[in-house]
Amino acid sequence: MKRFFAFPNPVNDAAARTVALGVVSLSLVTFLSGQAWLLLVLTYGFLARVAGGPRYSPLGRVAVVTGPRLFPGWVKSVPGPPKRFAQTLGLAFTLAATVTWLSASWLDARWILLPLIGAALLEGLGGVCVGCTIFGWLIRAGVVPERVCAECGDLAEHYRRAGYGAE
Repeated sequence: MKRFFAFPNPVNDAAARTVALGVVSLSLVTFLSGQAWLLLVLTYGFLARVAGGPRYSPLGRVAVVTGPRLFPGWVKSVPGPPKRFAQTLGLAFTLAATVTWLSASWLDARWILLPLIGAALLEGLGGVCVGCTIFGWLIRAGVVPERVCAECGDLAEHYRRAGYGAE
């Protein structure tokens, strides 16, 4: 059962960023078209990626194959635990939007997508993972044990070594 819910570590950043671009696209289509049922697709995608990385997510599976081919400059290994945490935050936002849509209205629910779109844009286009940054803060604050991801306490240093940011 543990393998069933295994999350990759490390993660190919090209695949992670491609997933983020897919989330931006689907979120924008959902937001702009008013097709609230697409929240269910977004929520399932995040749930699948939290449960087992790209294994159970159609978007994740496509991104693993296409991301490195489309964006070879993004191919870098990054820690998996903060990426899983970021997917969990995405799940929280899409689940909140879905529950709001079902219990209140689409007009209320759609605004919950805006922070998700912003964070996914930062990840997809800029390589800046908001969830990963928060994960690093939680490790430094002692909320998440450092043994979960020894290199995650200083993600800025990890990203600098991986080739992001100023040298």
